Amino acid sequence: MIGLVLAAGAGRRLRPYTDSLPKALVPVGPAGIEDSITVLDLTLGNFAEIGLTEVAIIVGYRKEAVYERKAALEAKYGLKLTLIDNDKAEEWNNAYSLWCGRDALKDGVILANGDTVHPVSVERTLLASRGDGKRIILALDTVKSLADEEMKVVVDADKGMTKITKLMDPAEATGEYIGVTLIEGDAAPELADALKAVWETDPQQFYEHGYQELVNRGFRIDVAPIGDVRWVEIDNHDDLARGREIACQY
Repeated sequence: MIGLVLAAGAGRRLRPYTDSLPKALVPVGPAGIEDSITVLDLTLGNFAEIGLTEVAIIVGYRKEAVYERKAALEAKYGLKLTLIDNDKAEEWNNAYSLWCGRDALKDGVILANGDTVHPVSVERTLLASRGDGKRIILALDTVKSLADEEMKVVVDADKGMTKITKLMDPAEATGEYIGVTLIEGDAAPELADALKAVWETDPQQFYEHGYQELVNRGFRIDVAPIGDVRWVEIDNHDDLARGREIACQY
């Protein structure tokens, strides 16, 4: 199993940081420290801590910044990094971006969004949930109060995940998908096909629509509740402030 990071996004709501950096490289350490830790650093550190030795990173917007740091990140975390180019990163949404990493999926991956600050306990929870025929497992926050913007999930005790979308009454949701997934290698062909169907229909779709497409086809997706842990998806400057508070705890 390897790590896989989606780091192709522009993150325009985080300007001026993202004028020259992809969102995954925006500093989340103390404000004003230019060389502080990034979301990508935190994710690679988590992967190294659970024993992974290889990570694929899907890059696109300002990808040269990731290429420039590749050797230093490999040395810092003891990981072999493979960078995968997304040629549509500034035009299309991340269903296509994850599809660009379809060959990496064959190794089995822990997928992490490049804008999610979270503790290594999330990865450990996913690994502990493996087995019993589970092929895709979503990290799910069942504690947080939900609103309109969250990627909400409905779970059936017998069927697993039945629905994943932002466009849902929060009261109907079981919890929020936090942007971290364990994907077993034997699920790769079906997931890649579902992602392709999604982005070919609408290039602006999220990769989570690929999960919904799989479920609609009869594929079972499981979830793993992460417990009461602090995490944040960094989309704007308010999120970044919260991310800095959380990152210093990990």
